[in-house]
Amino acid sequence: MTIPTIQSTPGSSGYLDLYPERKMSFFKNPYVLGLSAVAGIGGMLFGYDTGALLYIKDDFEAVRESNFLQETIVSMAIAGAIIGAATGGWLNDVYGRKKATLIADVIFILGAIGMAAAPDPNLLILGRFLVGLGVGIASVTAPVYIAEASPSEIRGSLVSTNVLMITGGQFLSYIVNLAFTRVPGTWRWMLGVSAVPAIVQFILMLCLPESPRWLFMKNRKNEAVDVLSKIYDIARLEDEVDFLTTLSDQERQRRKNIKFGDVFRSKEIRLAFLVGAGLQAFQQFTGINTVMYYSPTIVQMAGFHSKELALRLSLIVAGMNASGTILGIYLIDHAGRKKLALSSLGGVFVSLIIMSVSFINQSASNEVYGWLAVVGLVLYISFFSPGMGPVPWTVNSEIYPEEYRGICGGMSATVCWITNLIVSQSFLSIAEALGTGYTFLILAGISALAFVFVLLCVPETKGLTFDEVELIWKERAWGNTPDSTNLLAQGTQNQS
Repeated sequence: MTIPTIQSTPGSSGYLDLYPERKMSFFKNPYVLGLSAVAGIGGMLFGYDTGALLYIKDDFEAVRESNFLQETIVSMAIAGAIIGAATGGWLNDVYGRKKATLIADVIFILGAIGMAAAPDPNLLILGRFLVGLGVGIASVTAPVYIAEASPSEIRGSLVSTNVLMITGGQFLSYIVNLAFTRVPGTWRWMLGVSAVPAIVQFILMLCLPESPRWLFMKNRKNEAVDVLSKIYDIARLEDEVDFLTTLSDQERQRRKNIKFGDVFRSKEIRLAFLVGAGLQAFQQFTGINTVMYYSPTIVQMAGFHSKELALRLSLIVAGMNASGTILGIYLIDHAGRKKLALSSLGGVFVSLIIMSVSFINQSASNEVYGWLAVVGLVLYISFFSPGMGPVPWTVNSEIYPEEYRGICGGMSATVCWITNLIVSQSFLSIAEALGTGYTFLILAGISALAFVFVLLCVPETKGLTFDEVELIWKERAWGNTPDSTNLLAQGTQNQS
């Protein structure tokens, strides 16, 4: 049996031009939307517990007096996420996307309960580590699970729902903080309640299927067809099943021999990974978690010393983050990944310059620069959230061939969490040494480098099937061929 040409692949632009009635829209299939929303709850869990630092400092004098302890409480979740992401790819490949999500939920629930009951900073830090471990696994699993169940023409929008859950969780954390702002143990209530969504996701995931592509890889075709029948109409279903059946035997054979080192030995996979990992690193080094983890602290540094006022202003920032992500869900499959990232980085650069200028010129007698810093924060989120928020996760869910998706997804997510850890662990210390204004100036310089990286290295993957994306890397690695549309079929035996 031969593999169809790229133009005839179900979901490709050629296929949808030929059968426009088979094209899916974002709201056409509630089943896929529900699947994406449930899978994305893991993202919400991580965003949910990032707003408690101001109140933890009130309960623990040691935390209040130590920047290092503050940074460690925030960063320990990221340290756990690094380990979770590093092992998440293996869990996904061996046990499947569904079981990996269930494992992540159990670990998160244990961590959330541990944080809420923590009698001292050490046990709080341990709970944060467990939460991060669960989130790290989920950060690998959710985008891949959603992408593999999504029609290619709306894949970006659906994967972006996971990012919406993260930003929505951050917004929700500030609302809960405000609700309990005068209640003893504010942060304990907030962190403990975060176990509830994890329990909900665990229960709902028991009712959801495994990824159809993973089922094909494991030779469980009947189960995969049952899942696909809930996503596509009968005409497209037959084409999808025929195509995946054709690919599955060869992909199963290739997967048996895949090792971490193969990522760097294969030129096209190496190129894909460098782009995916580069996007994840630049997402963090342009300062998003500096803004979200420390936005109440930044607002106080801007001259607003009331914790409640700082929290209310930070709520605006978190609301803008969630709203911007909703806009990104629409734009990512319309404007495209690359254009969205470039416009996002341009706005991030300008916003960071504004924040830098406001802090450099800050004085106790002039509140103008304090408000200018807040405006810069809001502008930053307005530009970052629709673009550099969802684009790196979306691109990483679609640029790797099936047999490398778990390994490369886990490696790239690990890069994300390592750079996240570097930023969150160092921001307060660097700001204390250089000044907040000059710290933001450094981030502005990094955003300019990120713009150049996206412009030169990142391909546009809007609306492409997994196989069309795979062809991009083959052409970049080896150049165009006279019969490039059949290159995928000719080269599958030489993938490694």
